[in-house]
Amino acid sequence: MAQAKILALSKTDHTLAIVDASTLKVLAKVPVGSDPHEVIASADGKTAYVSIYGGGRFHEVDVIDISRKKLVRKIDTRPFYGPHGLDFQEGKLWFTVEGTKTIARYDPATNKIDWCMGSGQDRTHMIYVADKGKNIYTTNVASGTVSIFSDTINNRPPPPLMQPPVSSKPGESRSMPPGGYPPKNWEQTIIPTFKGTEGFDVSPDGNELWAASSDNGKIYVIDPVQKKIITEIDAKVLGANRLKFTPDGSKVFISSLRSGAIAIYDAKTRSEIKQLEVGHGAAGILMDPDGSRAFVACTPDNYVIIVDLKTLQITGNLNVGGGPDGLAWANGAAK
Repeated sequence: MAQAKILALSKTDHTLAIVDASTLKVLAKVPVGSDPHEVIASADGKTAYVSIYGGGRFHEVDVIDISRKKLVRKIDTRPFYGPHGLDFQEGKLWFTVEGTKTIARYDPATNKIDWCMGSGQDRTHMIYVADKGKNIYTTNVASGTVSIFSDTINNRPPPPLMQPPVSSKPGESRSMPPGGYPPKNWEQTIIPTFKGTEGFDVSPDGNELWAASSDNGKIYVIDPVQKKIITEIDAKVLGANRLKFTPDGSKVFISSLRSGAIAIYDAKTRSEIKQLEVGHGAAGILMDPDGSRAFVACTPDNYVIIVDLKTLQITGNLNVGGGPDGLAWANGAAK
């Protein structure tokens, strides 16, 4: 198996840095399109995808061969504009397209966008795909909401053993569709939070979704099954940008581009453990799958810090280029 890699975007240099996860040596900086924001790797760790955002105006996702350290394809997402949030599940790339208020899915095997769903929300920004693509979560920054998209066909209960005919006219009957349910598609549940809701994550056990608002600094804890807010935490993390659970689900990191500190919360007690000063602002967060380290992009300070998850101390930093932001893990199961 190939050595695990850390993928880190530079907004200033328009590059994707490929970093050896063991030695922390930068192996290459691959040029990508202007205004790169998010990056994700395929499940096999061979391919990276970079969203070229442009504030909702651009229509490009770049494809990088990680082993060859080379840009190999530019996906034209038109008619969908402003690709941003990314996830890779079930062999496909799922992404938000903010300019057209949509989520979409790209199939690498056919080189085609094979599915899309409108959100109707302003600035549909970040995305998390769960349950083998049956549930999709997004944050909608300007609308101040969280969307839960559910595949009502695949999530429905098992059909009954016996199904009575459905009468359409007196004296006439017709069969129910296969499975005993009328055809359905996707349903969207919109959960109001507050404007600026952007960074979010789902707990490793799938029981809670935490989303942070940059405008009021609150964290909204949502039950993704009941599709409702459980509680609100007045964390006062103004400028909140990203939020991530540690791999064991015990802690939550929230970055802020305004305060220059990482707020670290106990996921069970929902209380703050520590404020970790990192500089003048922080954005992207990446967890090492083995639970030993966290990586945080300090965009204004032009470095990525390394945090020991046991001591919650900063142990070093990486130079991956100016204005680092999106981070991803290649060849390891991490979000």
